[in-house]
Amino acid sequence: MEFITGSSKSSWQPVVTANTTTPGYWLNWRVLICTIWVLSSLVLTFYIILKYEGPKNLRNGRRETGEEEEPAGVVYEDELWKPSFRGIHPAWLLGYRLVVFIVLLIMLSLNVAVDGGSIFDYYTQWTFTLITLYFGLGAVISMHGCCKYHNKVGGGDGMCNFYGDAEQGTHGASLSAANPNMSSSSRNFRKTEVGNDRQIAGFWGYVFQVIFQMSAGAVMLTDTIFWFIIVPLLAIKDYELSFLVINMHSINAVFLGGEVALNCMRFPWFRIAYFLLWTTAYVIFQWILHSLKSTWWPYPFLDLSDSFSPLWYSSVALLHLPCYGVFALIMKLKRFTYLRLFPQSYRSTI
Repeated sequence: MEFITGSSKSSWQPVVTANTTTPGYWLNWRVLICTIWVLSSLVLTFYIILKYEGPKNLRNGRRETGEEEEPAGVVYEDELWKPSFRGIHPAWLLGYRLVVFIVLLIMLSLNVAVDGGSIFDYYTQWTFTLITLYFGLGAVISMHGCCKYHNKVGGGDGMCNFYGDAEQGTHGASLSAANPNMSSSSRNFRKTEVGNDRQIAGFWGYVFQVIFQMSAGAVMLTDTIFWFIIVPLLAIKDYELSFLVINMHSINAVFLGGEVALNCMRFPWFRIAYFLLWTTAYVIFQWILHSLKSTWWPYPFLDLSDSFSPLWYSSVALLHLPCYGVFALIMKLKRFTYLRLFPQSYRSTI
């Protein structure tokens, strides 16, 4: 068990630096500045999301300008389950997502069994849980996609109606009204590479896309802080990293990289707002928790008793840009490489 949990002789535990339940801890200039950072992040994220997110921009843009320009916020249903290449069956992406979900779920369950529910005090476990949910939801969406693919190729028409109706929503209704003579099969499966002939994703499709981009930034931030900041500090204290801890901070990036190589999903820049919102929610959670109970901070740079806490908070906030940017660059490199090597079979979504 030591191999998994680490040696107790050299284990490291955070310490309580101040009583976080007293008014004096919160009523000072440090907390005021950090609060301004957090509230500013919330205002910025909600502004960006309301401005760019959703298919409403697609409809409004076409109605006002008559142009076919595609807004950044649109998500098409078929992009969520089709692989990067046209010749690959969607079942391969389904199999990958299902296997990864099972592996991540086992690792998360093992972590809870070893360390208890207190692991969710850490941003790492928040992110690991998020990416586990991503692959779980992705497996369900891929199952639905394989079902639709089978119906389209094999001529079946009834296997996916229970999901297709929910996903199609108002967009499917508008298509039906515009094409009253179109058969049910044609309405569900008539897809081309032209945006206005494709089915816009429903609620769960958008949730899946948001989790994908939120996970990408959060994984980069988590692993960057862990390997470049926390690990060197723990090495000074001669702390031995356990097998489980090492895997929690590496396998998430590996699996997400495999997902990127296989899927054909988009990665618009404006959804960095969800990444900021995710981190902000974690910070607010920690503040509420510490205002109710005096306990240790899971990360030293969150401690508001430190004179440099405004600097640490602003530094971590700025770190979101390169973390998200690196992943956006990976997506662009993937597109560039695939277009150069496989121009005929690559399914570009940009």
